[in-house]
Formats: sequence, C-alpha cells, structure tokens
Amino acid sequence: MLGRCVLGLGLVIAFWTTAANAKDMALVSNQSNGVTQVSMPYLVKICKGQTHRWPSGKSVILISLNPSSTEMRMVLERIYGMSGDEVKALISAANHSRANHPAIVVVSSDKALLEAVESTPGAVGLVDVYSITGGITVLKIEDKLPLEAGYPLHGN
Repeated sequence: MLGRCVLGLGLVIAFWTTAANAKDMALVSNQSNGVTQVSMPYLVKICKGQTHRWPSGKSVILISLNPSSTEMRMVLERIYGMSGDEVKALISAANHSRANHPAIVVVSSDKALLEAVESTPGAVGLVDVYSITGGITVLKIEDKLPLEAGYPLHGN
C-alpha cells in the first residue's frame, strides 16, 4: 500500500515537473515598433542577432531570458536548434561589435523581460503567455497568436 502511494506521488510530481517545463511562449514587442506579426524565419534571424532593423528602420533588440534556464528549453529547440551554451556563445558574438547597442540583452525573469521590452523602442522578447501585461504588443507568428492552434511556440 505504501509503495503505491509513493509511486502515485512520484507520478504526480513527474507530471507537474513536465507541465511546468512546457510553457506556452509569446512573442512580445515594444508598442512603438509598429509590427503586428513576423514569420518564423524572421524570428529566427532576430533571435540570432542577424536582423538589425525593423522594416520601418527602427533598430531591433532582442530581450531574452537566460538560455540555460528551463523556461528557454523549447525556444532553444524550436528557434535556435542549439544548446544553451551554444546560444550563449552566439549572443556574445552577436553583441561583440555592438557595445553601445547590443543585439541581444539577457535578463533574469519574465518581469524584467517585459519591463525592458516596454521601455526600449525596437525591443522584442519571448515570454511566458501568462506573464503578459498591457504595456506591450503581442505579435503573431505565422498569422497565429499564442494559444491558437498551430502557434509555433506552443509548449506541448
């Protein structure tokens, strides 16, 4: 009997751990960017620091969570196709010649990410959908909003 309880508790913990790691992410933008949607290839270029300007001419800056964090696991797989260490090296290389205006800024939390995107013209970031506030614009990716079927950054 005790063995079944321990096994059941272990399964519940494993389920919640997996569910916690499978977050739905949203692409958010500074409201002044004037962008409402991006394609997946364009998002990959932004995330890799390969796009320096929005179509309007405004500078692009990606605000990102730490690539080693569990929240970024899905982003590493679907956008970068790299490990956390490889993405850290990519960020360093992308920012190397841009000391006064980095291509990618790493922050420690969804709250810090949202504050940075909200206060930085040209900024964009990937954040847990349940952290979204009214001070930013949620962008469509491939004509889909977060939580719509077919959205590319759906966690499950």
